[in-house]
Order: sequence, then C-alpha cells, then structure tokens
Amino acid sequence: MLNKQWFLMWVIRRKESMPQTPPFSAMFDSSGYNRNLYQSAEDSCGGLYYHDNNLLSGSLEALIQHLVPNVDYYPDRTYIFTFLLSSRLFMHPYELMAKVCHLCVEHQRLSDPSGDKNQIRKIAPKILQLLTEWTETFPYDFRDERMMRNLKDLAHRIASGEESEAESSNCPQPRWLSNVKTYRKNVQQMIQCLIRKLAALSQYEEVLAKISSTSTDRLTLLKTKPQSIQRDIITVCSDPYTLAQQLTHIELERLNYIGPEEFVQAFVQKDPLDNDKSCYSERKKTRNLEAYVEWFNRLSYLVATEICMPVKKKHRARMIEYFIDVARECFNIGNFNSLMAIISGMNMSPVSRLKKTWAKVKTAKFDVLEHQMDPSSNFYNYRTALRGAAQRSLTAHSSREKIVIPFFSLLIKDIYFLNEGCANRLPNGHVNFEKFWELAKQVSEFMTWKQVECPFERDRKILQYLLTVPVFSEDALYLASYESEGPENHIEKDRWKSLRSSLLGRV
Repeated sequence: MLNKQWFLMWVIRRKESMPQTPPFSAMFDSSGYNRNLYQSAEDSCGGLYYHDNNLLSGSLEALIQHLVPNVDYYPDRTYIFTFLLSSRLFMHPYELMAKVCHLCVEHQRLSDPSGDKNQIRKIAPKILQLLTEWTETFPYDFRDERMMRNLKDLAHRIASGEESEAESSNCPQPRWLSNVKTYRKNVQQMIQCLIRKLAALSQYEEVLAKISSTSTDRLTLLKTKPQSIQRDIITVCSDPYTLAQQLTHIELERLNYIGPEEFVQAFVQKDPLDNDKSCYSERKKTRNLEAYVEWFNRLSYLVATEICMPVKKKHRARMIEYFIDVARECFNIGNFNSLMAIISGMNMSPVSRLKKTWAKVKTAKFDVLEHQMDPSSNFYNYRTALRGAAQRSLTAHSSREKIVIPFFSLLIKDIYFLNEGCANRLPNGHVNFEKFWELAKQVSEFMTWKQVECPFERDRKILQYLLTVPVFSEDALYLASYESEGPENHIEKDRWKSLRSSLLGRV
C-alpha cells in the first residue's frame, strides 16, 4: 500500500490567482506525494474514486475532465504531471490535446459571443498556465504538428477572448489594452520557449548522429596507424579526478535531454479497451533514453579497450589503477552511472582474464567499489548510497553537492517492474491511478536530478576523446587480451586462432 503521509505544503499555499509552478523537488518528498486534489462535489460523483480524499482511480474521460481548469478550480501540479505522464498509455498526446482544447473552449465559452465575460477573464489565465505546464514539462510532445497546431489555436482563442472581454468591459482603455498585451506576451513567451527547446533537441540529435557516423573500430585504426604513436586516455588526461568531472559533464548533458515521457513510452503496450490500435504507433518522437544507454555501453568498452591495448604488463596495470581512481571519484561526486560503467568495463572477460596484470594491481580500492555496486539483495548497498546522495542533494549548499546521477539501467528496470507489476486498468475499466502516482514519484525524482547544472569546467579535448575515440569490438577485445596474455586452455587457443584469422588475416 502506498505511503499516506501526503505532501501538503503546496496545497496550503495555493492562491486564487494564476497558479505558480513550483520546482519538481516541491512536488514529491521522500515519504509520499500530494494526492489531495481539491475534491469537489462534481468529482465525487463524476467517475472519480477517492479514498481518504486521495484519488485512486477513475474513468479516462473523468480524469481528462479533472485536468481541465474551470472558473473555480485549477488542478494540482502533481496531478497535471502524473496524468500527462501516464495518459499516453491510453491515448496519443495529440488526442488528449484535442480533448483538452474542446473542454477549454467549452468551459471558457470562447465560441459563444454572448458568453459570460467575467468567466472568460477568470479562466483564461488558468488555461494558459495549464498549457505552459505542458510545454515546459513535456516539450517533445509538440514535435507532432497536430499538437503544435492545437496549442497555437487554443492560445489564439484565449488572447482573442481576452481582447473581446476587455473591449466590452467598462474599465479604462489603457487598462484593458495592457491586459490584452500581457496575455499576448505570455502566449508568445510560452511558444518561443517551446520552440527553443525543440531546436536544442534537434541540434543535440544532430551531434549524436555525427558522432555515430564517424565512429570507427579501434582495430581498424590500428591497422593503419602504428600503436606507438596512438594516444591513450592517460596522455589526454593524466588526472583521474579531472576525468571523473568530464564524465559527469557528459552524463548530465545526456540526462538533461531525456523527457519524462520516454520512460513510459518504453513500456507502452496495446490498451485492452481499444481493439483498433496499439498505443505504441506514432508515439515515439525521441530516442534520448536509448542514446544514454548506448553511452553507458560505450564507456564500458572504452575502459576495456584502454586496459587491453597496452603491450606491456606494467602499463596495463597502471591503466587499471587509473580507472579505479576515476571510479572512486565518480562515487564521491554522485555519478553512479559512470561508476557502474567503469566497473562493468573492468569486469568484462577480456580484462578480468588478465591475471598477470591484475597481480600487479593494488585492488583494495576496487574491492570497496565493487562492494558498493554489488547486485546482491537487489543492489542494496548501491540503493543506500543513492539515498544518501539524494539526501545530500536536498540540503546542498553548492552545485557539486546537488549532483545525483543514478545507475540508469537499474532505474529503468525499477520502472519496468512497477509497470509490469500493476495493471493499468482495474476490473471495472477505471484507470488505476494509484499505480501512476508511484510511477510519477519515481520519474519526478529523476526530473529533479537531471536539471542540475554541472559545476565543473569543461575540457573540450578530454570530452572529444571520450565521445569519439574508437573502441574495440568484443572480438577485438578478446584478441588484444590473448595477444597480451596468451590463451590458457584449448578453447581459448582455438578462439585466438580464429580471431587472428578473421580480424588480422593471419594464421
């Protein structure tokens, strides 16, 4: 059962004026989240089910109605985030936007010239605030032209409605003119901010595509460029602490581009109440989540490549100790994703089999790090460290103390099992909102972490190396490992011969 110690601070502070948007850290706390949704008489009999004044389930139509403000009501921000996040399991964002637009027009009576002008004046800023929340939190939804078209149409109706109301009112002309200008300015700012975010995403995707298109296997490079004149990571960055800081730059940049909806879209399945279509179709507009997982894999292979490449045993041992120091500093920073990628690279079979090399390494520090990331008991040690870093972030006095970069694959796994462990709908067809509160809690915590600005100075040379230097494939890693320390049994000997033949053209 979900914890019932709900976070009520924003409810108490809520004002009757245009709602203010608190930061994500104010939406949820460590014990629970705000589920008190200003229940009205209409809600209690309008297809929504409450327990102890907390929304647990409802029909999809009733939940959509609950999203849309009216003269006397504006939805809690926790509800807005939770419903916009989870609704895509049941319908396309553009379908939801169309319904919201219809309800807003209906509530505001923008299509009725004889409508209550006072009502228009009260509800317009609330509708604009809802649209602003949507564009700020889920901007990638608006890559769909249908979304952008509906957004601009509704925003135009709001501005036109305000102008019509102002012209017919008894207030002095300068005052109503000022009101109209204010609304138009707010609408313009909202759309411009959205366009900037979408442009930044496109630019980021172009950079990723360019990096991907220029990637080369390290073995191919070795054939054309003698190893003696090739750089390694230590020649580029001799200080492991600096390298940990540059890794944190990459992590935070890539985290920042992941939209909250990407966690849900990764697990979208067919809605059992909709026989005509899959909820997956046309839905995926980004692949930032996949790009981030690919970065983890690249870093693991980069670590293994740097260790396996040196010819001399002492150089390989030095490289292992270097990465142990990098990993330890990543732990101190709160960069658990890079930490786990480095440990994964050092535990890859081509590296772990280098027994003569490892015999020269002081492994005490590495043993401590492995203990911290031990997968037993569902990563208990790591989860304890993560909670400590998250608590430090909440009371931080500096940007460095705010950094929390989770082991991302485990975060996705947790969300996956939450999704799989509970049904989206109850037997009566209602949406299981109890499940989506918990989903939103996990995703919103991530949203807080990803918004932290990296406090370390950027080093373009090091970043360029980390992102673009060619790495060995798995076969090339095994070949380099066998070349460094010969095969120990017949299976390894046969594989070594096969790899030399296929990769080097040697017998």
